[in-house]
Amino acid sequence: MRKIYADEGSPMYPRLGPYFSDGRRRVDYVLTYHIQKPSSTGHRSSKVTETNFIRRLRRSLSMRGSKAPLQPKDDPEIVAQEQQGSYHEDDKRFRREEFEENLLDMGLEMEKDEQGHFPSIGFLKIHAPWNILCREAEFMKLKMPTKKVYDVKQGSNLVEKIRLFIHKVTGPLHPKVDDNQPQHIKSLSHPFSREKQHLILIYRFQLLYEQWASYSVFYKYQPIGLIRKYFGEKVGLYFAWLGVYTQMLIPASIVGVIVFLYGCATVDDNIPSMEICDPRNNITMCPLCDHACSYWKLMTACGTARASHLFDNPATVFFSVFMALWAVLFMEHWKRRQMRLNYVWDLTGFGEEEEDHNRAEYEVRVMQKSTKKEHSLPQVQQTAVTTLYLRRPAHRWWITATFAIVFGVILYRISIKTALHVSTYPAARSNVRATVKTTAAIIYLIIIIVLDEIYAAVARWLTTLEVPKTDKSFEERLIFKTFILKFVNAFTPIVYLAFFRGRLVGRPGKYLYVVGSYRMEECAHAGCLMELCIQLCITMLGKQLIQNNLFEIGIPKLKKLLQRKKSELDPKQQEELNKSLQAYEKDHILCPFIGINPEYMEMIIQFGMVTLFVASFPLAPLFALLNNIIEIRLDAKKFVMELRRPIAAKAKDIGIWYNLLRGLSKLAVIVNAFVIAFTSDFIPRLVYQYTYSPDGTMHGFINHSLSYFNVSDFEPGTDPVEPLNLGYKVEICRFKDFREPPWSSSPYDLAKVFWVVLAARLAFVIVFQNVVMLMSDFMDWLIPDIPKDISLQMHKEKILMVELFMKEEQGKRLSARDNHDHDYGNAPSANISPPQPRSRQANCY
Repeated sequence: MRKIYADEGSPMYPRLGPYFSDGRRRVDYVLTYHIQKPSSTGHRSSKVTETNFIRRLRRSLSMRGSKAPLQPKDDPEIVAQEQQGSYHEDDKRFRREEFEENLLDMGLEMEKDEQGHFPSIGFLKIHAPWNILCREAEFMKLKMPTKKVYDVKQGSNLVEKIRLFIHKVTGPLHPKVDDNQPQHIKSLSHPFSREKQHLILIYRFQLLYEQWASYSVFYKYQPIGLIRKYFGEKVGLYFAWLGVYTQMLIPASIVGVIVFLYGCATVDDNIPSMEICDPRNNITMCPLCDHACSYWKLMTACGTARASHLFDNPATVFFSVFMALWAVLFMEHWKRRQMRLNYVWDLTGFGEEEEDHNRAEYEVRVMQKSTKKEHSLPQVQQTAVTTLYLRRPAHRWWITATFAIVFGVILYRISIKTALHVSTYPAARSNVRATVKTTAAIIYLIIIIVLDEIYAAVARWLTTLEVPKTDKSFEERLIFKTFILKFVNAFTPIVYLAFFRGRLVGRPGKYLYVVGSYRMEECAHAGCLMELCIQLCITMLGKQLIQNNLFEIGIPKLKKLLQRKKSELDPKQQEELNKSLQAYEKDHILCPFIGINPEYMEMIIQFGMVTLFVASFPLAPLFALLNNIIEIRLDAKKFVMELRRPIAAKAKDIGIWYNLLRGLSKLAVIVNAFVIAFTSDFIPRLVYQYTYSPDGTMHGFINHSLSYFNVSDFEPGTDPVEPLNLGYKVEICRFKDFREPPWSSSPYDLAKVFWVVLAARLAFVIVFQNVVMLMSDFMDWLIPDIPKDISLQMHKEKILMVELFMKEEQGKRLSARDNHDHDYGNAPSANISPPQPRSRQANCY
């Protein structure tokens, strides 16, 4: 539950948080439970025994001893009379009582509230005394600052000076959060000791709302330190990572906009698009579909060709290399930032001795198996094998379902294209490609959004079947399965457009057909890169606007609206009720916290869209940047105002998410190399310009990239219904491919230029991948994971820690010696005995 602390006299929160009824003990935690309605009939459960009665009596006396008000129903006799109901409800109640008994045995103090505004909900308020906190802090080896402080020396190298200069220039962008300690001073920290330390936790809810959860401060940095203090290190690391990622998107967005503007500026100078748009070429193209489609002029693809140049130009190759290096820089920058946060938050030694405890579900499964009889062991093994057999194909089944859905959309594209070509509306026939591209992309988007929700449940179901041993193992397996399913769901249509569409088509007179008479799709003459850009743009923007933002904003507001409509109170009565609610009752109305993993998943999928196919969409970093600026404040407002405050959890890194990011950054190099080599026309243009062009320019490339087809070679029933659609009889039509002409000795076979271009494409992939990988490894080696100033300060802190312990031990020895001498001097002379030598064991500590 959220605990709100504010200054006394604050107009927003007049009290310093909720208290017990005595007004002295602060409520540290609140548990809720269901209250069973009393029934007039029924018998007591067989579980109500003398032991349970004694437990109830002991709990009642303990709660009296904690100065909690004794309710009439806390009387053991009344409680024993009211314990009626079903066996299931009694079992739940007795388990809850046992849990409460264990809390009392640990020294915690409790107080119940079952007379609130929620008739079926009870609240158990828990207070942790100071001595209990000290004891648990020592068990956890919680590090706390000591009185000893030391100066943090700033690095003198060029990188550190640049960092300090940037920090000074960006001063107005930092949030106005009070810092109780200067940046150049750090307290020495060591494991908690109740003799020297005071636990001071100050949560400034109002400050978080003003400096973090407000859209008016979207241009400022996040108060990461304050987020960490209020929500814990795990949530703090997520928002720190999101801030670094958003910050790194700024240079990527600038370069992407420059590449896009370069394409806009050079579109009129692009020779291939000028040749397509030139009506003097008078190139007649073969039909795009069987029977219903007719011949068409290449000039009608002028708009698509000019638009394709915006995303398919020489600057695209540079941008792909830049984004590959950008991903490496981002990973290195985050490692250094994470190490700096670990040092500032005293997490450098966290996790080394931590034990990951077994899950309760795993323990139950082990107990069930251990209680089986020996003769049933083969049956248990057979059941386990069957479960494993059913579990493994489940992943493949759901991924196959995604492929089947994509194939269904492909059939939709083919059928709707044919239907539009035979349409009687001129507008529909003139915008066939645009209509098919847009509607198919929107259908893909709807399918992706729906399947994302299904796949999240499927991943959790599959992980639950495996019964992982520890919580960490469960979380990692759940994240990996969810990522695989959502990644395949989001990128399958994009991969199809990039690498498969237009590759398995065949040629006029010998096309490839699927499901009977459905002819495989062809790319536009300018290539499939434009369609890939449209699909990526609609998917990315749609997921960000609908799934990430609209759902996160709209669903909570819709729930609140439905609650207001269900309520029979008018607005004035509702306002009065809200004022009378206790803090924990208000928190109970908030949505439960389901974890930070869904937030990570959104950003990881976005990172994949920014890096994997960025060669076809250079504006992807810009759209991601604009989305993340809103996403940070949206998540902040959701965490502060909409969700119950999560349990603070420690973490020194982002866990498996870092491995997924690193894998995506390496995959991006390979994917972009294949996109440039096989999806765009960059390699065929280079081959033509430096091998086949008579003057070393791009003049004549369009004619070079088109093959000839004799219309008399059409298969029966596939020739156009209206062969005179252009006003004249067509004998030879053109299609995009590198094949021999019909008058050659081997008509329609792959020409020599096809193999030259294929070899150039493969060579480009190898060179591109190795060069970028080499540069990435060099940058990884050049940039150390731990900043130099941090490594020096960590070494200095270890030395100071040893000195502090040595001084403490020396002080203890001197104090013990003084006490010994004092006792020796006050002792009677008759009782004086000669000093005895100390044993070696006595000198050991």
